[in-house]
Amino acid sequence: MSKMRVVSRGRRERRAAYALTAFALCLATPAHADFAACVAGLRGAAAAKGVSAQTFEALTRDLQPNPDVLKSEAYQPEFKTAIWDYLAGLVDEERVEDGRAAMRENAAALRAAEGRYGVPATVMTAVWGVESNFGRNFGNKPVIQSLATLTCEGSRRAGYYRGELLNAMKIVQSGDIDPRDFNGSWAGAFGHTQFMPSTFLASAVDGDGDGRRDIVHDAADALASTGNYLRKAGWHQGMTWGFEVRLPEGYAGPSGRTRKQPMSAWASRGIARIDGRPLGEGTAGLLLPAGPNGPAFLVTKNFDAIYGYNAAESYALAIALLSDRLRGLPGIQTPWPTDDPGLSRADRREVQTRLQERGYDIAGKIDGVIGDKTREAIVDFQQRNGMRSDGRASQSVLTALRR
Repeated sequence: MSKMRVVSRGRRERRAAYALTAFALCLATPAHADFAACVAGLRGAAAAKGVSAQTFEALTRDLQPNPDVLKSEAYQPEFKTAIWDYLAGLVDEERVEDGRAAMRENAAALRAAEGRYGVPATVMTAVWGVESNFGRNFGNKPVIQSLATLTCEGSRRAGYYRGELLNAMKIVQSGDIDPRDFNGSWAGAFGHTQFMPSTFLASAVDGDGDGRRDIVHDAADALASTGNYLRKAGWHQGMTWGFEVRLPEGYAGPSGRTRKQPMSAWASRGIARIDGRPLGEGTAGLLLPAGPNGPAFLVTKNFDAIYGYNAAESYALAIALLSDRLRGLPGIQTPWPTDDPGLSRADRREVQTRLQERGYDIAGKIDGVIGDKTREAIVDFQQRNGMRSDGRASQSVLTALRR
């Protein structure tokens, strides 16, 4: 690394202090009394974590809760959405093409990260695509405000978010992230690959040698940090995450991601790769995301490393399948057990467009994101057309809208 490019710790901290002053001047709305008392009560814990009084005061002065954060916590699509809907929007042709373009544009950074951490470029790119649509959607909620809300306003995981809030304060103090740019998801995840603050402190690296770990503005830093995270989570170089398999008719044997057995044991039960090739060596668990009548996958420890990123099997499967598509492999071969498949983002945009043409208010731009207003419009349309009123953007809804 060139000495000319290294930013000293003292310089970073001075830059952070200037940014904190500007950030504090932007906060002018009075806080709720109970919320303010809760936040003030964190002062001692923050000091014990190495957060200065100046940093704490600048980040919490006049801070107020954001009630939308708690609403988002109650609705998490990876746990609430049917698997075929969830994957249809995350692993569509549009994202595959965008991912290939992102890989071409960031080839040098991906090559360096793959060589350093042993994680395939396609996997790091797939994480990037699922987390922020290749840098297009970081989330717009201030991280400090979101984490303070989750800590002090009744989240069922308040203790966890308390720790993340203190870690977020440390990040700002270090100067790696400007507090004015410190925005992200409702849960406090931020940057190109949506790291939680604790993950940032443990795994973020300087991917391009400029002296900062800036996963907000610098894709090279974010991709290298993702490779480092996955390696620490147990990624084994040269091992697949898994593959789709075909079950024997009426299969009623063991299953589950964590119930790993030798490939020979799965083969003895009549399980085979979907393309007919041998299962190979090693151990794997049998993942049945929609039960034995839907697609089935044998998943290895590398799938578990991806799972650790968000602790949802549907999420890990989306990244795994997208990484395969970026390698040029086909998508899922076995149909999902539904007669009303999910929609790609292009199809969802068409649903929004046709609803708007019928006079519905979908609250915002045509973006393929099915929010509350779009769901309300779908429910009304379904009721008026004698359909099941579930608010789901499905093939049957799109077909009816096209009539």
